[in-house]
Amino acid sequence: MRQDSPGDPSPDDAFPDDPSLLPGPPPGQRALVTCRLCGRPLTGRAARLRGVGDGCLAKLHERTAPRPPEQPVEQDPLPGI
Repeated sequence: MRQDSPGDPSPDDAFPDDPSLLPGPPPGQRALVTCRLCGRPLTGRAARLRGVGDGCLAKLHERTAPRPPEQPVEQDPLPGI
């Protein structure tokens, strides 16, 4: 086991309670939210909630393949049934 030396910071010093040391937006401004795909800042409410901008959302929809139409499968009857 390691003994703490007198010069080591205590666990209480690791997380100061001074809010001015924490990064964040200035008072009265909202936090910057960026697109998870391209990193551009998001401005619209829906885009900020999604975390993806409108342009990247359209690209995501293009990537998904459409479902093939439902078609009945023609099969021969099983023998003995």
